[in-house]
Amino acid sequence: MTRLVWLASYPKSGNTWFRLLAANLSAANEPVDINDMGERGGIASGRDAFEFHTLLDSGLLTHDEADTLRPRVYESMAREDDGEDLRLVKAHDAYLTTALGEPLLVGARGAERAILIVRDPRDVAPSLANHRKIGLDAAIDFMADPTACFAAATRAQPLQLRQRLLDWSGHAASWLDQADLPVHLVRYEDLRLATSATFVAAMAFAGREVSVADAERAVEFARFDRLQAQERERGFIEWRPRGGGALFFRRGEAQAWRRELTAEQVQRIESAHGPMMRRLGYALSADEGVQQAV
Repeated sequence: MTRLVWLASYPKSGNTWFRLLAANLSAANEPVDINDMGERGGIASGRDAFEFHTLLDSGLLTHDEADTLRPRVYESMAREDDGEDLRLVKAHDAYLTTALGEPLLVGARGAERAILIVRDPRDVAPSLANHRKIGLDAAIDFMADPTACFAAATRAQPLQLRQRLLDWSGHAASWLDQADLPVHLVRYEDLRLATSATFVAAMAFAGREVSVADAERAVEFARFDRLQAQERERGFIEWRPRGGGALFFRRGEAQAWRRELTAEQVQRIESAHGPMMRRLGYALSADEGVQQAV
């Protein structure tokens, strides 16, 4: 049996960086290749794993039909004996139920618990705009849309299965307020400020004790400049931007929104997500007297 732990996050919140920190725990003399991630846990919405465990062509199914089978996929993944005692599985899906009323990301027989990574939505917006090749205002609209999805096309077959995100606030609430799985909350800003300590605590929650020395080596190997250098040299197989040019590992900064957003854009985000931002410890502009230049 393999212990599955969901590594849940709204897109562009630090999920891939956390996975690379975990992957680099096994590195000795040089960083793990960023394109080796597919063998180190995977993503809950991956078509390859779905088709391997169901023996079905996912392209023949509707989104809802695929969702009803996904809990069985995760149960099968948990029964695998691949020599690993722990598998962190990336999930951008909100914690929702299938058309049959079953939790999509099933617990107990599947994943045992979840690490939820959250990031200040004012920093998510510019990163999401870069990721989706859209304008900032469009990204802010997307983050406020309770019907927002990734990979929801019906006239083409995306590389991943559909992921229902909800809006940014709803995504966080769906994980924090469910009662099926224990959740360990990681704020991206804390992971940037105190990377080793925050990472060690999260891994302990997942069931793996990590020494300070191993954590610090992983942090060094997963520095953003190293990740960017790898991406520039070899590309990143999880990231195929339309039109090219943009990097997946864009900046990785905290509070870059202060120079990237206008005062109006900040106000729109805070108006849409203020209650959840405060719940997660993000001060609003009115709370701290921040003045944004237009």
